[in-house]
Amino acid sequence: MWKEVAYRLNRHQPRTLGHGRAQAGVLIALTRDEKVPHIILTRRASTLSTHGGEVAFPGGKRDPEDSSLEQTALREAYEEIGLEPSQVEVLGRSGQVISRWGLQVTPIVGLVPSKLQLSPNEGEIAAVFRVPVPFFLETPPSRIDAIDLRGLRSHIPCWHYEQYEIWGLTACMLAEFLNIAFGADFRLYEGARFPLR
Repeated sequence: MWKEVAYRLNRHQPRTLGHGRAQAGVLIALTRDEKVPHIILTRRASTLSTHGGEVAFPGGKRDPEDSSLEQTALREAYEEIGLEPSQVEVLGRSGQVISRWGLQVTPIVGLVPSKLQLSPNEGEIAAVFRVPVPFFLETPPSRIDAIDLRGLRSHIPCWHYEQYEIWGLTACMLAEFLNIAFGADFRLYEGARFPLR
């Protein structure tokens, strides 16, 4: 399965949005379970000034010392949830997106051990949880919100898993990753000038 996911990611030409914006990297971490892989997500601390209380992938702004956005995503995942970079096998990238704060966000996809002990940084992360990939592939979104973003009509899915709401930029990145890696068919954009697969 993982060779096929890596092949699809590397065959896919990820969307790039040029330069000139502040950069960020997030980690879409998949557990290395052949039968039922899980995606690791976080709920950000409600005290944070941006995206407080929201579900997100581990990640954050690129530091000047980071040699790549992969390094940014791995560094942030270590700082936020205690995931050692040596435990991540990077498979590839998904398409870049722009956050509502103007950050250019690059999703980095990586495999991690299935039995992994994580330690959330309580100052930043309220909870770390895992969602089985089949949940997203087999459960229709609770709702889909149509929003105009920078002249592009976006269809943003929203899933409810246990007590968590997975929505917004995280849900868009997740849906695009599922389109690429698992052949899902989430139609995220109208009038897009770029392919999602």
